Amino acid sequence: MKLLVTGGAGFIGSYLCEKLLRMGYSVISLDDLSTGTISNLQTIMDNPSLKVIQGSVVDEKLVNDLIKDSDGCFHMAAAVGVKKILDDPIGSLETNLQGSHNVIKAAAKYGKRLLLASTSEIYGKNPNQPLTEESDRVIGSPLLSRWTYSEAKAIDESMARAYYERDGLKVQIVRLFNTVGPRQSAAYGMVIPRFFESALSNKDLQIHGEGNQRRVFCHVRDAVDGILSLWNTNEGMGQAFNVGGIEEISINELANKIVSITKSQSKLSYIPYHELKKKGFEDMARRIPNSEKLRKLTGWKPQYTLDRILSDYFEFVAPKK
Repeated sequence: MKLLVTGGAGFIGSYLCEKLLRMGYSVISLDDLSTGTISNLQTIMDNPSLKVIQGSVVDEKLVNDLIKDSDGCFHMAAAVGVKKILDDPIGSLETNLQGSHNVIKAAAKYGKRLLLASTSEIYGKNPNQPLTEESDRVIGSPLLSRWTYSEAKAIDESMARAYYERDGLKVQIVRLFNTVGPRQSAAYGMVIPRFFESALSNKDLQIHGEGNQRRVFCHVRDAVDGILSLWNTNEGMGQAFNVGGIEEISINELANKIVSITKSQSKLSYIPYHELKKKGFEDMARRIPNSEKLRKLTGWKPQYTLDRILSDYFEFVAPKK
């Protein structure tokens, strides 16, 4: 069986490609390398069952040809990361809307199965936690570029659902919560890579607001296992499933843990929200996943503790002796 992974050279996509190859599939990786890198695929580049294509999901003809030639598609490609969204809101919207429409439309046209990667950003700043798949969306002004990713992914989900209802598209949706691990770049504003980068340079760890925001992090290998547990069942078509970790922590506590792990001289510094809002940014106080729906369907549950997540990332970025 031949499977297409859009965003295959990205952080999560590269782990997914590796796992699919180990499971015996042939894999096509499509990536424009705007955030992904070929180095993410270095462990599998010599695998004859892998085909790597540099191209964009915005290229409708390319997407059509690849999906027509595949048995199914994992649509992982997206413009992600708060920094990238704030820096290039128009490009991010084009990728996340037009690109996803190309993929969804082609999968429906050729009758191919699709797994659509979505995000916990869908829920915005809903204060009612933990978040289930039925939780409402509570987001800020559309004039704040912070919310463009949430808006685009919500439209992607609605589009996938519409094709499911009209054309019988076999599509499952996963909403990923704060997926982290080796290979994740600090360049796009992800908090754990950013904190480690600063700590290893003995620079201040910059924290939004007062640092009381609370999050749950999920190891990338757990996330990929969750994605594949859903793929391996024919149930849940047209539905969304949360994929997230289990240990809640405040951003202040996270920063202090990372300073301790790295034995850094870094201090914590704080950027007031009113300063961030001038740049189009807005935050949420708490974001906690409820992944019970996926666990009940497939038996999946995360295996990596937060301490293991942090130690794995430290091993990835620590200076080699």
